[in-house]
Amino acid sequence: MANIIPFKGIRPSRDKVHLVASRSVDGYNTAELHDKLASNPFSFLHVISPDYSDGKKSKPGSIERLQKAKAKYLKFVEEEVFVTDEKPTYYIYQQLKDSNVYTGIIGCSSIDDYFNGVIKIHEQTLTDREEKLMHYLEVCDFNAEPVLFSYPNDKVIDEVTAKSIQTEPVYDFTTTDRVRHKLWLVNDAATVSTIQERFSKIPAVYIADGHHRSASSGLLGKSRREKNPNFTGKEPYNYYLGVFFPETQLKIFDFNRVVRDINDLSAADFIKKLSEKFTIEEKEELYKPSKKHNFSMYLEGKWYSLDAKKEIIHNEEPVGSLDASILTEHILSPILNVHDLKTDKRIGFVSGIKGMKELKHQVDKWNFKLAFGLYPVEMEQLKHIADTNNIMPPKTTWVEPKMRSGLVIYSLSE
Repeated sequence: MANIIPFKGIRPSRDKVHLVASRSVDGYNTAELHDKLASNPFSFLHVISPDYSDGKKSKPGSIERLQKAKAKYLKFVEEEVFVTDEKPTYYIYQQLKDSNVYTGIIGCSSIDDYFNGVIKIHEQTLTDREEKLMHYLEVCDFNAEPVLFSYPNDKVIDEVTAKSIQTEPVYDFTTTDRVRHKLWLVNDAATVSTIQERFSKIPAVYIADGHHRSASSGLLGKSRREKNPNFTGKEPYNYYLGVFFPETQLKIFDFNRVVRDINDLSAADFIKKLSEKFTIEEKEELYKPSKKHNFSMYLEGKWYSLDAKKEIIHNEEPVGSLDASILTEHILSPILNVHDLKTDKRIGFVSGIKGMKELKHQVDKWNFKLAFGLYPVEMEQLKHIADTNNIMPPKTTWVEPKMRSGLVIYSLSE
């Protein structure tokens, strides 16, 4: 059963939260990052990218860089950019983006749940990246971006959440990407106890985004336990920061593919090869997949619908039945000679939040020849993959919402 606890969060002062909370550093190009750092002295990006303050470059992942990040964070605390809550608290977070509203609870998950399988995974992690993130946690000693979890809707938690958000939020701000963020504190003893008890009855939670952060937190906890054989299990390092959304509050978007060439084939020959495994229909305008095992394709200024033929659909296979697997097994690998999605430079990925228009743009304006749109993975598919201890292909899901760094911080030592 899930062990999800409240904690004394470290968070921006109310007047600065809109300045502090930032997207992941990967969400900015070089020019955007420099502009944010230059124009906003309170951005959490100064912690993530601490070289800007002193102008001295340090190697990514080096002890020097990590110590600078920790020092910058501590300076923010000293200057009261951050405040610490006095009581163990759950934080109800709500994000309004486009026409979607996402509401979840920020708390801390147990590393034991990660080790014993209560926390379910669907993505393979890389050992090197796990160790780098663990080293980061060891030096910086905090979690600033929560792992995104999903859990089966619970009526009582839903009711508590609905009641709480009727009150005035402690934060309510809109960021420059037109996303609105709200945060409520839940720290009265009775409600905290109810939430914790209800989570303890949930048999499993599912990582939607943040597999490497979960793995590295597990490594850190294991390492600190080995150094402290008398650990009680209640030390902060036995937990890590998460945001927990009921299944109905998460949205899984498609994750689409663009390819730089069609492997020296003519368009006609390529389509002929496709027709062996797919029923093809040319479309007069932009086309988005309408169901599972239906794909859109954009090639030489034309849109096509591709329906996988029955003989290549194996619904009894959790991974093999995924559209991302079908695309790789029957088009990318045998026809286009793209075998390793992680390393092949000929393939790129486009999140579904950008729509089919972005696929057209990538082919018409950039160095790509071909684009494929996929139907989004369903939550039940994701859960089935995780429940059967299987792993999804790379770049199969794009899950929303995306969280801001520095909105609520969890200390790993205090």
